[in-house]
Amino acid sequence: MTTIRYRQATRNEFDLAVRWAANEGWNPGLGDADLFWETNPGGFVCAERDGEIIATGSIVNYAEAFGFMGFFIVRSDLRGQGIGRDFWHWRRDLLRSRLKSDAPIGMDGVFDMQHFYARGGFEFSHRNLRMEGIGQASLAGENFVELYKLRFEIIASYDRTHFGFEREQFLNKWIEPKGGLGLGIMNGEQLSGMGIIRPCVAGFKIGPLFADNCNIAEQLFQALSNHAADHPIYLDIPENNPDALALAQRHQLKAVFGCARMYRGTAPNLPWQHIYGITTFELG
Repeated sequence: MTTIRYRQATRNEFDLAVRWAANEGWNPGLGDADLFWETNPGGFVCAERDGEIIATGSIVNYAEAFGFMGFFIVRSDLRGQGIGRDFWHWRRDLLRSRLKSDAPIGMDGVFDMQHFYARGGFEFSHRNLRMEGIGQASLAGENFVELYKLRFEIIASYDRTHFGFEREQFLNKWIEPKGGLGLGIMNGEQLSGMGIIRPCVAGFKIGPLFADNCNIAEQLFQALSNHAADHPIYLDIPENNPDALALAQRHQLKAVFGCARMYRGTAPNLPWQHIYGITTFELG
């Protein structure tokens, strides 16, 4: 039997993972590959057999305080052979070895795999639902500021409150996506909401969408939707925030996909009532 080797992925092999994700219908952003890689080059791994990549995955490490697992894909013609099971456990254990002993690990797993992830030590938190609609033109408000024009620490602090951990390397470029838009609403010297929209394989995705209340979330959503007027738009909402679901329903967004948010270890205490759209299924 040919040996399967688990190892770090190269930059080109990570491009393969992104293409596989697109083929799975996950609809990655057009600039995601470069930005994800720069966030944590050591966080992308693969399984190789006979010189061919047969499985991919990410194990992104946020300053040893939090890990996130994503991009778990076994080549479509090799599924059902146990390849993914062994590779997944190797990934989990490698990520654990890179984190502090009490650091939690998060993931967004497809619903059908929940029992498998639970056996691997992960507990269900809630469902994240991908909502799809069409961008709508609207009048531009006067109270928005483009995120890249703000002092970065203001953005980083607001993001840290809603994500739970520092991710400045990621955030630094995420707030100014090529072909997209990052907007904030200020309350004095502090942010009271922020949202980002980026072009994807199909249409545009909004994420994150953080806001102190539903009115601010509504304003940001409309402005971001306007950026993608007449194009498909997607918003990944946490189902444990009823106001996020209500926002999606008001704008006639329909659920087309979903994942179970699960954690190994103590889940971060996040203000889900202020999270109207998560950032990504892949990196948290």
